[in-house]
Amino acid sequence: MSTLGKTITLAHGGGGRAMRELIEQLVVPAFDNPRLAALEDQARIGLDSLARLGDRLAFTSDSHVVSPLFFEGGDIGTLAVCGTVNDLAMSGAVPLYLSCGLIIEEGLETAVLERVLASMARTARAAGVQIVTGDTKVVNRGAADRLFINTSGIGVVPADVEISASRAWPGDVVIVNGTLGDHGAAILVAREELALEGRIASDCQPLHGLVQTMLGACRDIHCLRDATRGGLATVLNEFADSSGVGIRLYEDALPVRPEVRGACEILGLDPLYMANEGKLVAVVPRSHAEATLAAMRRHPAGAEAAIVGEVLAEPAGRVLLRTRYGSERVVDMLVGEQLPRIC
Repeated sequence: MSTLGKTITLAHGGGGRAMRELIEQLVVPAFDNPRLAALEDQARIGLDSLARLGDRLAFTSDSHVVSPLFFEGGDIGTLAVCGTVNDLAMSGAVPLYLSCGLIIEEGLETAVLERVLASMARTARAAGVQIVTGDTKVVNRGAADRLFINTSGIGVVPADVEISASRAWPGDVVIVNGTLGDHGAAILVAREELALEGRIASDCQPLHGLVQTMLGACRDIHCLRDATRGGLATVLNEFADSSGVGIRLYEDALPVRPEVRGACEILGLDPLYMANEGKLVAVVPRSHAEATLAAMRRHPAGAEAAIVGEVLAEPAGRVLLRTRYGSERVVDMLVGEQLPRIC
């Protein structure tokens, strides 16, 4: 007899029959692969299969605490997969395998968990990765906010790819793959903190396919990072600091949806700092900028790609914004957090 019921109880994290049934009836069928189905304490992956793809292993971990769990364009499950896949992709790696750690609050509806797992599975299949191991914990009611997810991932970096935040060089060009701030605005709408007539959906999507397309046009991408918490401004400050260069953005070139810009104006927010979950920032040599941009625009995740700035020798460690009126202002690193619990 099943002990799952309509809600998750502390017994489902206790290591006994109830936990076994949760894993066998919900988790294993959702992710459906032989490494996970073996129900060992670890996934075993042949090194020869990894070595054929490159000479370095990329490994990352990310935790997801978004509120609410579901929003236009995604949910905590899509975030959990895309966030880790994208962190791997920013090194040029081919993402391969993920883990899934669930921290569930007692009383979470079983149907909600099932929906999130189905979303994770769907996103993983679309991204070509497998969720092969994981862990489940249940905490007392009130000790968490319904559901937190940790995902770790591994991928392989090709031998001739060397991407780093410290490689920006004066004369390089800054490219983004599309509109800024969509995810942050979608979360605001989902929290009912903002009533807009236009539909704003999160941009949550895996980016490794786009990165591989970019590498086909420019093998020497200098810097690459996804613009999540802290947005474009924070990423560029990290590049400027690590590389000892200046970066100038052009306000007229920044792609921002009118709905998102309007929402930011109403709330006193800056799109440069708004979170994204499907946007990357690339720094490439000027000689390869147009070819890279053209390749990105041929990929669905880069159809709205744009050149938005350039790398300068001075002022080192600073990001500047050239406004529509020709003046310049400093774009500092984000202090604090514009929107908590965003991913």
